[in-house]
Amino acid sequence: MIIISSKHSNLSTQTNFMTVTVGSLFAGIGGICQGFKNAGCNIKWANEYNLKACETYEANFKEHNLICCDIHELETNELESVDIITSGFPCQAFSIAGHRKGFDDHRGNLFFETARFIKDLKPKAFFLENVRNLHSHDNGNTFKVIREVIEDQLGYSFIPFVLNAKDYSNIPQTRERIYIIGFKDEAHKSGGLTDNFQPIQEVLLTKTIHDFLETDKPEDKYYYQPEHQYYERLINEVTSTDTLYQWRRVYIRENKNNLCPTLTANMGTGGHNVPIVKDKFGIRKLTPKECINFQGFSKDFEFPKNMANSHCYKQAGNSVVVPVVENIAREMLRLLEA
Repeated sequence: MIIISSKHSNLSTQTNFMTVTVGSLFAGIGGICQGFKNAGCNIKWANEYNLKACETYEANFKEHNLICCDIHELETNELESVDIITSGFPCQAFSIAGHRKGFDDHRGNLFFETARFIKDLKPKAFFLENVRNLHSHDNGNTFKVIREVIEDQLGYSFIPFVLNAKDYSNIPQTRERIYIIGFKDEAHKSGGLTDNFQPIQEVLLTKTIHDFLETDKPEDKYYYQPEHQYYERLINEVTSTDTLYQWRRVYIRENKNNLCPTLTANMGTGGHNVPIVKDKFGIRKLTPKECINFQGFSKDFEFPKNMANSHCYKQAGNSVVVPVVENIAREMLRLLEA
């Protein structure tokens, strides 16, 4: 077990105005933590297994208590009790693009690790995030099991909803995710916090892709050069500076809705799925920093120096759209503080 950062003196200076505490499981590079922090919460601790993601998290959240280890090795009695537990448990086991093994895949069992922390630490509420098709996986059986564990075994209410980032964040990215929240001792209960939950309000999309692109010329390595085998095809098909493009196996697709296509973790595998943009200097891939921008992180967010782009792209694609999480967190705080 590696505790990367534990600067409690910094945490204590924030508790006067951050009264709701949060513990974060499968924290990644801190997207969910950032959303709850933006809403006014105090992140007491976070857990992440991937060492490269831990490096990025620590570079941007030095004041947080980050525990970098396999969640199976983390005992709940080692952690402070918190008001909210968040979990972006791995989505590969439930992804349409994956092998659809669900709970038969060892990664699917990581949901039960999340349940273990909720059971032992008994937070006032929880927040889960996953791919949209979680609810339909295995003809709905996977979702049914998760609901039964949350409601019948843990005693929490179960409020699922799907949000698309372009509609709920003023971030021009098509990114649909399922979010599930719930409150302690409210399973099958009427008249409690759950009944007062208000659907997350849509946000008018006023920003364009240009608000998230770098203003200075990126490094030459991001640009397609004449010797590239598909260069002629690119210059013939990538013609607009106001939209983004993507390789789709055998063709180039233009996103005519002027949105960023869904960023994926496999952008880090050879860079084939990194969106393409035309600027005044040529045709290029989005940079890792631009991908992070399209996830709604602050402008001062940075990857560690000398981190390989493959890791940066993967981390960006694995993350969440921060303002969407923030909007959900604000509604949870409204209910908890009522």
